[in-house]
Amino acid sequence: MNKPSRAKDSGQKAEAIAASYLSNHDVRIVEQNFHSRFGEIDLVALDNNDTLIFIEVRYRKNESMMQVAETIDPAKCRKIIKTSEYYLTKNPEHRHKKYRYDFIGIVGDLKQPLIEWIKNAFGN
Repeated sequence: MNKPSRAKDSGQKAEAIAASYLSNHDVRIVEQNFHSRFGEIDLVALDNNDTLIFIEVRYRKNESMMQVAETIDPAKCRKIIKTSEYYLTKNPEHRHKKYRYDFIGIVGDLKQPLIEWIKNAFGN
């Protein structure tokens, strides 16, 4: 197996862990891996207050080089915001909801990871 495939597999596992974690916190996943020409949003969800959440998930096996939250730069934030705007045009049922941008960082062994959830990580 080549390295990009392993990284993709780890990313998909991390997204599944994040989705499960959110489900245990009264958050319902409405879409995974929403793609547009502007970029991708890992998870789109609704919290118990009916707020739409656009979530970026990042996984690192360890944080020796940098904190996982530091891996999201301003360009990535702009792509997520632009993609979320496109999502709202394609999903009019969510157009009038409040929304926010969250970040979930997952670190360590995926069998027992450390999970950090940052609400309102960037944007509005």
